[in-house]
Amino acid sequence: MFNQLLILISTIICLIFTFICGVEHLQRAGKKLSVFDSFYFCIVTFSTVGFGDVLPDIWPSKLLVVIMICVALVVLPIQFEELAYLWMERQKSGGDYSKQRTESERHVVLCVSSVKLDLLMDFLNEFYAHPRLQEYYVIILCPAEQDVAVRRVLRIPMWSHRVIYLQGSALKDQDLVRAKVDNAEACFILTCRCEEDRNAADYQTILRAWAVKDFAPSCTLFVQILKPENKFHVKFADHIVCEEEFKYAMLALNCICPATSTFITLLVHTSRGLEGQHSPEDWHRIYGKCSGNEVYSIVLKESIFFSEYEGKSFTYASFNAYNKFGICLIGVCPDNTKKNILLNPGPEHIMKPLDVCFYISLTKEENTCFKTQTGCRNSPKTQPPNCSTITSMGTVAIDLQEIRIPSSLGPSLSTETNMVPVLELPDSPLFQTANLFSDQSKCPCQPHTGDEETLDNVETELFFFSYVKGYPPDLPYIGSSSILCHLRKKKTPKCCMKLEKTCNHKDEDDDKAYGLKDKLIIVSAEATGNGLYNFILPLRASYRSENELCPIVLLLEQGPDAEFLETVCWFPMIYYFLGTIDSLDDLLRCGVSFAASMVVVDKESTMFAEEDYMADAKTIINVQTLFRLLSGLNIITELTHPANMRFMQFSAKDCHSLAFSKLEKKEREKGSNLSFIFRLPFAAGRVFSIGMLDTLLYQCFVKDYMITITRLLLGLENTPKSGFLCSMSITEEDLCIETYGRLYEMLSSTVGDIPIGIYRTESQTLEPPETPLSQMSDKVSVFEEGKDPEEQHQALHCELPDIQTHSLRRRSMQWASNLLGPWHAERDADRQQRGVLLSCSERLELTELVKKRMQNLGLSTHGFDKMNNNQSSHSYTLINPSPDTKLELNDIVYIIRKDPLSLELYDTDIKKSWRSDSQIRESNTKNHL
Repeated sequence: MFNQLLILISTIICLIFTFICGVEHLQRAGKKLSVFDSFYFCIVTFSTVGFGDVLPDIWPSKLLVVIMICVALVVLPIQFEELAYLWMERQKSGGDYSKQRTESERHVVLCVSSVKLDLLMDFLNEFYAHPRLQEYYVIILCPAEQDVAVRRVLRIPMWSHRVIYLQGSALKDQDLVRAKVDNAEACFILTCRCEEDRNAADYQTILRAWAVKDFAPSCTLFVQILKPENKFHVKFADHIVCEEEFKYAMLALNCICPATSTFITLLVHTSRGLEGQHSPEDWHRIYGKCSGNEVYSIVLKESIFFSEYEGKSFTYASFNAYNKFGICLIGVCPDNTKKNILLNPGPEHIMKPLDVCFYISLTKEENTCFKTQTGCRNSPKTQPPNCSTITSMGTVAIDLQEIRIPSSLGPSLSTETNMVPVLELPDSPLFQTANLFSDQSKCPCQPHTGDEETLDNVETELFFFSYVKGYPPDLPYIGSSSILCHLRKKKTPKCCMKLEKTCNHKDEDDDKAYGLKDKLIIVSAEATGNGLYNFILPLRASYRSENELCPIVLLLEQGPDAEFLETVCWFPMIYYFLGTIDSLDDLLRCGVSFAASMVVVDKESTMFAEEDYMADAKTIINVQTLFRLLSGLNIITELTHPANMRFMQFSAKDCHSLAFSKLEKKEREKGSNLSFIFRLPFAAGRVFSIGMLDTLLYQCFVKDYMITITRLLLGLENTPKSGFLCSMSITEEDLCIETYGRLYEMLSSTVGDIPIGIYRTESQTLEPPETPLSQMSDKVSVFEEGKDPEEQHQALHCELPDIQTHSLRRRSMQWASNLLGPWHAERDADRQQRGVLLSCSERLELTELVKKRMQNLGLSTHGFDKMNNNQSSHSYTLINPSPDTKLELNDIVYIIRKDPLSLELYDTDIKKSWRSDSQIRESNTKNHL
């Protein structure tokens, strides 16, 4: 306010000084006026009094007076209005939310250390996206003054009457009284993630949470924490989101279930599925529509969708609800207890009237057109038709599944001296993430029999059964999740965990990993921390089959802590390498040329910058360099700011990227909260920002189950009898299934799995997104006039890896040549050929550079050319697609697989019941005899 007052005073002084000097100078040609007379005339004129005793008598002076009056009428009211607004805001910030308003209105309180524009808009857009929250008020309690950007947004009429900004501290009771926290519906306490010391930011959040809980014990608390070790201090909060837990879990699952981060991000955002519906690209429309799917809940006896399946198995209800209504039943909460949410409890779970059903749909059941009356439900007019031509075979199969007796796996306890006691559970081939419809005898977990059994088969079998399952003996922090994992029978010596270091403890498995013969997962991080533990945990969970366990190499800039090594030494195939992502030699030594995935974690030391959006600069440049050197490597990156995703895999001359940028701007102008989803790296799951998950905490105000479901999907919790997220790939043998609906039917009726989405990869189309498809058929290149239509079609769809990235630009040049003549076409063709040659030469030069470095380091270059072959394609995620969606080759289907332990417990119960039944029958027979 002081600055605005200073600007106003300076403006008035400048106007008066200019007026006095101008009039006094110009009046020298007429009736001369002194400086005092000019000052008197200025004051009389600006005050609109106009005595008329002093007048200009020549036309230049009169023109100056007219100009100064116009300027004063325009400038001064604006300055006074701004000053008045600031005074009112200052009064409001120093005022309070009246108690009379709390009696008739409902409000929530947002406590933050500093309000950033992105954080504020994410909160407001997500909070007010729900229709029943339109009448709520948001009270922002912040110790800092509003910055210019926030002040500009809060002046918009849409927010000005809903949002009240109070300057104050949550640690002061008088400020909490001003915000009426004791009468608030909820209090959101957020942490500033851009602080240099993230622990210090957490400490401030913890104190705010304690202060609010002490002042208003009945207020519902939503707390955001950065570090997992600080989470137990706010365990009393109703809902907690730990940023590093979710971040590292999503990065880990992206390595085995592609684009898990994209899937979860879209699932926790509120959207109507209208993004991209006006785009000429087919995948934009279906991808944008499926992004509107969310998780909803309803009690079974109150539901139209699920009430008829009371007494039926869970998989039976899930498939039939999907077949009839197009919704995906993913879990239940037994008997409405709201304590244990079970994702896909399997056919062993029988649906009960009080069960809470959780399903994925574009809209919740209460907003659908179906009526609640029983008569309307059974009438033929309201009975919806089947969504696809799915036969009744699935229903019969599911009915048989309910009485099928699965084979027992026979769990046993194993304890050895000087070893951690673990539960030894052999893997079952029914629960592998490989192709479910292929020959199960080819599964590497099954022993091979016959005369053709080789030494490799024996080694593979011994390798897969060399681990045991149990709970990690050393937890890194208080409150860490206790999840059943694959563990070594003996912990790895710390000297053996360092890559490329020779020691006397190496066994055959270590030699395999040290030789880089397996597909690696490399994690580039600044230092070890508790977050990396949450990266390892989902990848070593017991429900993952042992043939999925890939070596994990931690590329660290700083040496690991002894406590961290003591924690992770029980997990199999965990190694570390001291180096940096900036060095090509370090990357090659740790096996990046043979890696399946490269995970780049944003460094904490670079999260703070004078210009906020520059915090990701170093990470972006490092990833861009790595992408240029190893274009075929699957690089998964985490950024601080979502807006910086547009710089990932940046290409200034890529027509497709430019078209997507325009599409994103259009979606943003329409008010979409998901305008960034069409960026190719995000759609493919290769980049995400943890800031996108802020909506998870906001959404819990309406859906209090979302945090638990997200943690179960990411493997951060392991509830007994609850399933887990995994994936399966569609091969040529599976294409006979044809549609996603039939796949849903077969999975649910045979193995009890629930599919929830598809990850699809398509070849890059030749036309940019904004070009109508009709124009493609009308335009023929002057260079292809002599060809047959079939040859032209083949020429357009030929896949040449070296020049396919330039096909879009070549096509546009050919269209221009039709308009500008043959000479222009020949010149553009020459330019295009030169550009392709330069690009090819640059790629070959980079490839040779990497090969030479590998040879100098003594590394094999076998298979490097195949890995570095960059195919022009794009990938995207479809959440709960329609049943008639055609399956394509190499589609990856997200499925929720039932817990293998629940099956074993189920088999044990059945065996017990068989024994008791047989004993009863034997005793009855003896008595009868």
